[in-house]
Amino acid sequence: MRENSRVEQAVGFLLHLVDAETAERVRARTGLPGPEDPRTSRLRLTRAWTWARRLPASVALWVLENDDPALNAMMWNYLANDAGLRRAVARGVPFGTGRTGPLRVDRALREQEPEVPDSYVRHGLVGALRAVTSMGQAHAAASMVLTADDWWTVGEADLDRPLPGYARWALSVRPDCPPLVREGFGSHAKFTHRLREAGIVDGPAEYATAHGPAVDVLEVLAMGHLLFPARVHEVQDALRPLVRDHLGEREEAWAVLAQLMETFHGRTPELVMTAGAIA
Repeated sequence: MRENSRVEQAVGFLLHLVDAETAERVRARTGLPGPEDPRTSRLRLTRAWTWARRLPASVALWVLENDDPALNAMMWNYLANDAGLRRAVARGVPFGTGRTGPLRVDRALREQEPEVPDSYVRHGLVGALRAVTSMGQAHAAASMVLTADDWWTVGEADLDRPLPGYARWALSVRPDCPPLVREGFGSHAKFTHRLREAGIVDGPAEYATAHGPAVDVLEVLAMGHLLFPARVHEVQDALRPLVRDHLGEREEAWAVLAQLMETFHGRTPELVMTAGAIA
């Protein structure tokens, strides 16, 4: 396999879930390179993210939860379809827990904040959401919901008198919408399916086990120690028993896994179990 290929990154992430001796034997058997130097992975992160187009919306939020101005600036181009997240980043709104003050924001990003919708100027936050009559208007109004106080204000307004369907949908597909607020907007199967299509994921463990193709997911997870370090343990806890039970110390099973990785279209659990069964 070529150096630093996506398959190597994907398999390498799973190898971090076994002991060092087993990982070394598997690397020797499969020809995989040794563990990546943290400095190299940081350099790779600063390059164009060829895999970023596959980031579900919730994964982008986990990156923003670092409250790291440099990471936020790197994420900017991949937030193009979410005016709310872009506005929050441009204003230095923190996404992580425990921080109250605004983040430092480069002037170039501040100047690119999306235009404030006229309906917000005329009617205020809740009024603008109640006035929407199209999905475009709904997304524009929803982009003004930025802080925790904004979300609870919107949630309480909906409980008092349901917001228009367009507004509810535009708010629900925002990855930073608090789960309790989102639950008030809907819970039926069609609603859940739409959330999944919009890239809304309950957490890293669900992303690791319920999304695919496996190589796409694992390539992103391989950067988890840089992208969302506070949550990568959730992924490891979810996948470690699966790797232990179906791959373990069997070098042949790992070799099959590496061979299947690039063309396998299923999820990571299916890939791991298939490789173990074939071996």
